[in-house]
Amino acid sequence: MFKHVPNILTITRFLLIPFIVYFIFTEQFILAFVFFTISGITDVADGFIARKFNLVSNFGKLMDPLADKLTQISTLASLALVNIIPLWILIVVLVKEFIMIVGASFLYGKDVVVYSKWYGKLATVLFYVAIVLSLIFRQFNVEGFWKNLDLLFYVLALISTLFALIMYVWSLYHNGFIDKKDLKKDVTKVNQK
Repeated sequence: MFKHVPNILTITRFLLIPFIVYFIFTEQFILAFVFFTISGITDVADGFIARKFNLVSNFGKLMDPLADKLTQISTLASLALVNIIPLWILIVVLVKEFIMIVGASFLYGKDVVVYSKWYGKLATVLFYVAIVLSLIFRQFNVEGFWKNLDLLFYVLALISTLFALIMYVWSLYHNGFIDKKDLKKDVTKVNQK
């Protein structure tokens, strides 16, 4: 049973998403903060347990990052839709994720595992801090000097995530996962056969 704990924690993160979204839309920001924090704790716990006890599974390798991304995007989308954060933050994150998916398609069928690097983890932490600040500030109607501190963390998170994206694309190209000959082809010419 213990070997399934990391996957159970990953599934738990998927189940927490509707609660986080619901509490944001109903302006119960403390409850949104609590559920978002529980999600963050389960994320750290499942990764730690999987590595510490060598319980890494194919399910976990696929679903763990998916749970992270869905939690982050759902939360950011909710915050944008209730006008707590600017919409452009969500748009930048969505564009970055789309590019990552396109990049992953280059690796499909190859025996390659892309591990997260420190800059990707830094972006995740900065987004977590920014989201927590947004929820707390909105709950307690923070004004004055501190009011836009969450926005500063969003900007830092976006800088980190764009840096991570650049490094990801560079790594794909540099390590030969993208066929450089394909990038030089003239895609405007159509084969007339």
